[in-house]
Amino acid sequence: MTGLAYTLTPQLDQLVYGDRLRVEQVGETVRPLSEQIAAARAAYPEGTTASVVTPPGPEDTTRVVLAVPELGEKQRTVFVDPYTAEVRGELTTWFGSTPLTTWLDDLHRNLHLGETGRLYSEVAASWLWVAVAGGLVLWIGRRSRGRRPKSARGVLLPERGARGVRRTRGWHAVTGVWLALGLLFLSATGLTWSNYAGERFGRLLDAVNGNAPALDTALPGAEAPVEDHSEHAGHGGSGGATADADPAGFDTALTAARNAGLGGTVVVTPAADAASAWTVAQNDNVWPVHYDRVAVDASTGEVTSRTRWADHPVLSKLSKLGVQGHMGVLFGVVNQIALAIVAIGLTAVTVWGYRMWWQRRPTRADRRALVGKAPEPGAWRRLPLPVLVLGIPAVAALGWALPVLGVTLAGFLVVDAVVGAVRRRRTA
Repeated sequence: MTGLAYTLTPQLDQLVYGDRLRVEQVGETVRPLSEQIAAARAAYPEGTTASVVTPPGPEDTTRVVLAVPELGEKQRTVFVDPYTAEVRGELTTWFGSTPLTTWLDDLHRNLHLGETGRLYSEVAASWLWVAVAGGLVLWIGRRSRGRRPKSARGVLLPERGARGVRRTRGWHAVTGVWLALGLLFLSATGLTWSNYAGERFGRLLDAVNGNAPALDTALPGAEAPVEDHSEHAGHGGSGGATADADPAGFDTALTAARNAGLGGTVVVTPAADAASAWTVAQNDNVWPVHYDRVAVDASTGEVTSRTRWADHPVLSKLSKLGVQGHMGVLFGVVNQIALAIVAIGLTAVTVWGYRMWWQRRPTRADRRALVGKAPEPGAWRRLPLPVLVLGIPAVAALGWALPVLGVTLAGFLVVDAVVGAVRRRRTA
């Protein structure tokens, strides 16, 4: 349900913050960024200008992002009408997300429970693909009432005339089959930016040189600034440059980027120091995406370095596109609708699963049992030897690649072994 809520954030943002995100009237001429920044800084003089995001569409406002020490890792974003340089308002944002989107993002990532909630979220993502794969095997391998293998209709459509638990099981399984690809996609893409599995994925990218190419921001011939090692250097500061960037530099950098072919919405970021270039990065997350970046010498308007989306390694592209698809951005409204269907379907599958459990609860003849009878322990020992020889190393490898899956699986096996040992002692 948290994913469903997050899927709707573009529309919710427009509903709640539309007066800041949109202009009142589309004009003919866009004011220079320097004028828009000057208006934003006149209204909000605190902090420094961290970046400027140009409007993604003619009805959208320019975003002047301010780094304010009191806000920590968050920023103050000032929304400016690009045609009149009128300040439309401000919001405290987190990496470009509005307060509402940030709140829903935290709800989805960690249920507002901090690291405990983040761990719970990774447990769910780690086991989701296991549940989907196991469900597919059980349902497709399940024989029909005549003990014949299931037909395609039997796999894809619920049984006609079924009643009770059979009807619930049919809807649970068939819906899961239709949602399988979407659920596997969400599990895989969610794990790539999780705490533990994400760290393993990062190692893989490093090992195969699959990371995005780095943009060289060093100015040719410039000397790196000398660090001040005096006794009180940097005390009470943020560790970076405290002087605000020259607004004219934003115009120079944007013009150079446009001349270099960077169209659409871009993020203009001032140089970190005198020896570094300004950066302009495309930020078009809707297919076909545009993620080219250039480094610009603001003193001359020369492009000193460039990275192209076309030159990104395949794994880097898949990772980036997967994240955007997971967030419901990649294909716009179609992406949102698809994610909403998957989220609602997963909720229904979960409800039907609990309903099956309730329908198969112990009868009055055996009120001592809390839940239905579980499969007999030790079933894995009856598997064919080739399956064990191949399966155990494969499970161990998965446990390393997905640490949360490995730890929780090991914990389950330990509990299962202890429960089995206790039962054997009681019956001895």
